[in-house]
Amino acid sequence: MIRRLLLALVAALLPVPAVAAEATPREEIRLWPGTPPGNGKVEGPEKIGSEGAGLGAVSNVAVPRMRVYRPVTPNGAAVLVAGGGGYFRIQLKKESTPAAEWLAAQGFTVFELIYRLPNDGWDAAAPFMDAQRAMKIIRTRAGEFGVKPDRIGIMGFSAGGHLAGFTAYQPGRALYEGKDRFEQVSARPDFAVLLFPVVTLRKPYDTTRTRREIVGEKASEKAEIAWSLDTYASKDAPPTIIFAAADDPTTPPGHGILLFQTLVAAGASAELHLFRDGGHGWGLGKPEQVISQWPGLFTHWAQSLQIIEKRGE
Repeated sequence: MIRRLLLALVAALLPVPAVAAEATPREEIRLWPGTPPGNGKVEGPEKIGSEGAGLGAVSNVAVPRMRVYRPVTPNGAAVLVAGGGGYFRIQLKKESTPAAEWLAAQGFTVFELIYRLPNDGWDAAAPFMDAQRAMKIIRTRAGEFGVKPDRIGIMGFSAGGHLAGFTAYQPGRALYEGKDRFEQVSARPDFAVLLFPVVTLRKPYDTTRTRREIVGEKASEKAEIAWSLDTYASKDAPPTIIFAAADDPTTPPGHGILLFQTLVAAGASAELHLFRDGGHGWGLGKPEQVISQWPGLFTHWAQSLQIIEKRGE
């Protein structure tokens, strides 16, 4: 009973995810001049899912880019947001777009990442090239967006969580050659927000679509280790907050627990919130779900790290 009362009190105090009409109309920033690096070529229009689990998801991405959401009242921080989809599609409608709109309503300048997909024929490293490049562009142009260059974070859902985590823990990985002005700054995000992330490609969690798309059905142990986030969870990792559901059939909570334990053991700043239920792909969550509290928990966490100030201060 006491626990229920405490949960009710916390829920009452946390901000409720708002429908974000505050963000100005989107603009788009292409990540690469001309042909992107890496092998592969995609032709034809992008595909947008029209039903089922793929509703509103994009695939056949030929032009990697960011959609920009500018808040009416910027708080000086920015977030690069990556939807999931197992690296064969990107869940915009269910994951990255609602999160981007909510973040913009809170004052964050948001960059929604539309990255290349191995399933479309690109190299397995292509999405990671795109995420690194996006972080560098945001940091280089921070002044133009009213963003502080040391308050740029990354958020990812599911496979997008894997992408976000890899970018956070391996920002200096030489994935491509670049010489323009954007390549003069670090790709390391200042904080990472991972929601039901794919963390490891090893057993017993070797059944994800993410694993199949990145390393294939019959991957070597070396490849599994090379593309697992916990491999790179060091004391130098940016502060990380992880959200997961106990009943997630796609990325069981063991993924988030493993990453949390590895980060803490390494001496990094990490926080884990494990909810009783919610399944997979819950985005902002429904109001009646306890899991819908995660945006408020993220806000308090960001305030505790002085990424943003408390409202009214």
